[in-house]
Amino acid sequence: MRRPARMQMSPCARPDIGLGMIRFFDMFLGRSTAMRALDDALRAAGVHPLLVPEPVKLTVIQLTKKHAAGQAQDAAFADAAQLLAYCILGHEQFADSNGLEDAGRADQGVETAMEEGDTLDAKLILLAFHAGLITPEIADRIEIDEADIEQT
Repeated sequence: MRRPARMQMSPCARPDIGLGMIRFFDMFLGRSTAMRALDDALRAAGVHPLLVPEPVKLTVIQLTKKHAAGQAQDAAFADAAQLLAYCILGHEQFADSNGLEDAGRADQGVETAMEEGDTLDAKLILLAFHAGLITPEIADRIEIDEADIEQT
C-alpha cells in the first residue's frame, strides 16, 4: 500500500499570502482610504490601478506618508502617481494623456531625483525599476550604484 506524499514546511517558511487574499479581505473590509486615493491619483495620471501591483501601491503609500508628512495626502499621492505614471508610460504616452507641460515637469522630476539621490522621487523611480514597471526609455537614463540599492 502506497502512502501519499506529505509536504512539510520548513519552520522558517511562511505561507505566501497572495494578492487574491488581499482582494478577498477588500470585499468585506473595503479598501483603505489611502489605497482608494492612490488608485484615483493613478487613474488621473493615465494609469489604470490594476496595472500596478498591490505591493507596489502599498510601498508607494508608505513612502509617501514617510516623506511627505507636511503635504496633504491627496496632493502627495497625486505627485507620486504622476511620477510613477511617467515611469510606467514613458514620455510620449504620458504627454498624450497628461499634456506636454506635465510631461516636461515629470521629466525634470526624474532628472532632479537622479541628481539628488535620496529623495521620495528617487525612491519611487527605484521602486518602479525593481518592480519591472519602468519603460526602457526611462530605465536607460537611470544609473544605479550597488550602494544605492543597499540603502533602500
